Amino acid sequence: MSFKGLQPILYRGREVWPLVEGGKGVSATNHASSGAWAAAGGIGTVSAVNADSYDAEGKIIPQLYEQMTRRERHEQLIRYAIDGGIEQVKRAHDIAGGKGAININVLWEMGGAQAVLEGILDKTRGLVTGVTCGAGMPYKLAEIAARYDVAYLPIISSARAFRALWKRAYSKVAELMAAVVYEDPWLAGGHNGLSNAEDPTKPEDPYPRVKALRDTMRAEGIPDDVPIVMAGGVWFLREWNDWIDNPELGSIVFQFGTRPLLTKESPIPQGWKDRLRTLEPGDVLLHRFSPTGFYSSAVRNPFLRDLEARSERQIPYSRVEAGEHTVQLDVGVKGKNFWVAPADLARARNWVGQGFTEALRTPDDTVVFVTPDERTVIREDQAACMGCLSHCGFSSWKDHDDYTTGRLADPRSFCIQKTLQDIAHGDDVERNLMFAGHAAYRFKQDPFYSNNFTPTIKELVDRILTGD
Repeated sequence: MSFKGLQPILYRGREVWPLVEGGKGVSATNHASSGAWAAAGGIGTVSAVNADSYDAEGKIIPQLYEQMTRRERHEQLIRYAIDGGIEQVKRAHDIAGGKGAININVLWEMGGAQAVLEGILDKTRGLVTGVTCGAGMPYKLAEIAARYDVAYLPIISSARAFRALWKRAYSKVAELMAAVVYEDPWLAGGHNGLSNAEDPTKPEDPYPRVKALRDTMRAEGIPDDVPIVMAGGVWFLREWNDWIDNPELGSIVFQFGTRPLLTKESPIPQGWKDRLRTLEPGDVLLHRFSPTGFYSSAVRNPFLRDLEARSERQIPYSRVEAGEHTVQLDVGVKGKNFWVAPADLARARNWVGQGFTEALRTPDDTVVFVTPDERTVIREDQAACMGCLSHCGFSSWKDHDDYTTGRLADPRSFCIQKTLQDIAHGDDVERNLMFAGHAAYRFKQDPFYSNNFTPTIKELVDRILTGD
């Protein structure tokens, strides 16, 4: 079956290819990649999550937090984010040269999301066409879009989530909703919107889920020319041939998050690009270690394997002798009121013998065993928290009210701000969180990338439009 080919669509009065560059968190999508994607005729997406800003010589300004309190560091984080977002949008707009469109992407669950979004939109009027936003339930997205006259594109993972947003908020600003992004929870990279009703180990076919979303949109009176953006797992468009011009689905746009990482304009370091070429099927893990509490997908490198191993060195305890908790834990903890099962005491003593001598309490009435060095890093990272999330499981920070989640800080997690800043700015790709979509293994298989070829964004967009 030959590839049907795509037709341009009208997006807020601009004719663009129905191809969106996925906006990838901390500095993995910036002005260079998004401006080039727009210049190639698509919709480029500037990541407005702790974006980089630059000094007078054009060097990236390191984001340092020397303030004493978390709240002051959080306010500094918001300043960095607004300055960086404005700078990235202006540069992307210049590169685009009037072609395509520039969106910005924010995570609703990032710390200070509303302040950051408003701060950027206020200083980039006329430069941003739309805002994509997911990670949480961003009810306020529509009203913010209306205030700044930009389109909004909610990111959801199910028809049910969309319906809740539409009923409560989006129906009031229907005319500015330019598209709905369906981000497949089993295929997309980064944070995923798996609900408690869905099994992380049993991927569902996206077609019925997207059809259910379209049915929901139709039932709410949303016209078919409001596109659904298919995000997650998209590689060759010819594999999605039956989605194009399909009356069941209405207008479909395709989002590419992983493929633009391996381009000349992509801002990620060379080590990260090289690593993408080596991945095999199954090397990207859908895991639950993120301090956001969401599932997320990242390369199963030593950083992630260490977190897996840490959670396996875990035993439940109670503060009183009860049930099977009949013996006192005599290793890794100070004090005698840790009661555990006899088999778990044996396991704990074994771990201590291997050098995991420190037991750290979790919010779930368990302890995990770590080395003294790991304990030091965990405690230092928790103390240095700069409030990058609205709710952080790792540090117990919350960005409003009394600034605490009221739960114990969770040593099974990690400082996401630190690791994403480090990997994006050239630190070790094996010892940091390395987000990728589940189709990333295809870099190794796709002849387009053979002989170490790295395309420009324009070459990639041209290739995608052929069906490959």
